[in-house]
Amino acid sequence: MYTYTRRYTGPLQAVIMDLAGTCVDFGSLAPIRAFLKLFEAEGIELTEAEAREPMGTEKREHIRQLLAMPRIRKQWQARFDKTPDAADIDRLYQAFLPLQTAAIAERATLIPGALALQQRLREDGIRLGVNTGYSREMVEVMLPELKAQGFEPESVVVATEVPQGRPAPHMSLKNAIELGVSAVQACVKVDDTVTGIEEGLNAGMWTVAVVASGNAVGLSEERLAELADDERGALLARGRRAMAPSAAHYVIDSIADLPDVLADIDHRLAAGECP
Repeated sequence: MYTYTRRYTGPLQAVIMDLAGTCVDFGSLAPIRAFLKLFEAEGIELTEAEAREPMGTEKREHIRQLLAMPRIRKQWQARFDKTPDAADIDRLYQAFLPLQTAAIAERATLIPGALALQQRLREDGIRLGVNTGYSREMVEVMLPELKAQGFEPESVVVATEVPQGRPAPHMSLKNAIELGVSAVQACVKVDDTVTGIEEGLNAGMWTVAVVASGNAVGLSEERLAELADDERGALLARGRRAMAPSAAHYVIDSIADLPDVLADIDHRLAAGECP
């Protein structure tokens, strides 16, 4: 006979983080560089803002969404005398793979706070997983670089290995299974994109949106630090507004701020709250 509990009251069991813009590649610049080069080679003007709009999705889907944008679609029609189709998406994706792999290798530096967070989670008995819109081939370029820096998540899930990528919950749920958690309410999904937060919400998890290091701001750590205080503050405020539609439970600047959030979630779970 099975025994069911009406509510989960803790403790936290797992933290599941996105990769680019959340725990590595401050500013989430690697995908953007690759997409800009990809479309430039096709003679199509793509702005950084346009390239960032579908961020968080699986990369083939990202390309499909870019080609569906009216301004991009119009350029494609003018250049190739036809609307983009599935064959074009497949061709662009194959051309994208080496561009993305090269960009990932250049941007595989951990975001400050990642190692301290990993140590804190280990001390507290909380499992650590990551998931990403990258393919397995792409992420395998990054993982050795992260290991060399001391970062070793226990579960790594990629969008091409589940039935649906974000905002479907499949990646986070696969992380939860691999990490052996007993309740999704005991999991926290951390991401820098709206679609990544939606993934966590759809999985029934607590969600934390990061702003300063991620897609909503889109600057390297060095470039962000160079800004005047008022300019930086305005940019961060704009980033928080951009993440507001995600309905994340918490919004922070970077994962360096995550330990305090995890402590608060622990208290809320103990009080009988659920995501």
